[in-house]
Amino acid sequence: MTEASEPRSGTLYLVATPIGNLEDLSPRAQRILGAVDLIAAEDTRHTQGLLTRFAIRRPLVSYHYHNKEGRTPEVIGKLLEGASVAIVSDAGSPGISDPAFTLVRAAVEANVPVVPIPGPSSALCALEISGLPTDRFAFEGFLPRRASRRRRRIEELRADPRTLIFFESPHRLHKMLRDLSEALGERPASLSRELTKKFEETRRGTLRALLEWVESETPRGEFVLVVGGAAAADLEEEEEED
Repeated sequence: MTEASEPRSGTLYLVATPIGNLEDLSPRAQRILGAVDLIAAEDTRHTQGLLTRFAIRRPLVSYHYHNKEGRTPEVIGKLLEGASVAIVSDAGSPGISDPAFTLVRAAVEANVPVVPIPGPSSALCALEISGLPTDRFAFEGFLPRRASRRRRRIEELRADPRTLIFFESPHRLHKMLRDLSEALGERPASLSRELTKKFEETRRGTLRALLEWVESETPRGEFVLVVGGAAAADLEEEEEED
């Protein structure tokens, strides 16, 4: 079954946008963005640049962490009146570690149809190229900023056998890797930055080796860290200690 050529009225579209390379904006995403009644964007200036690149001219409204509480009922109201709305994040899939989740939840509660327009995901891209198991994994997003809460969350994850995926900014990367290394030991890991961009880079090794690299370099770009899950031997050792 193929989708109608025009967006359906009263429908919220979650449109994934490129995480770097603009060629990754799918033809379907371009068509939807070019035909909806309204586009809600995390950063309107950033999104306007993307729309201009593809000669898309549609009404644009901001939707971000600081205005989502007031903007959500406004957007839901337009949807209930029959408008078609697309929501986009600055990069990747809206709703994943992203304020669009609030709008999606409100749309579901209001019985508004929600349609995903899939596309790039930095978390899945980093997982795919990590060389670590992909059959079971857990997306953790950003760990807490406060050191005590961050260490407590890492301790909760210590026995998880699944591959773990984290986001982190360059100025907090060192602290994050230090805490993970101290808690999880010599786990295998993969650290990716600037995925799909000109200076894309992935480094693989143990958490300690990645920490040493970060200590010797000035981290630049947004990072995705993929960490191997707890091995069976580690779990047996913890059971013996209990």
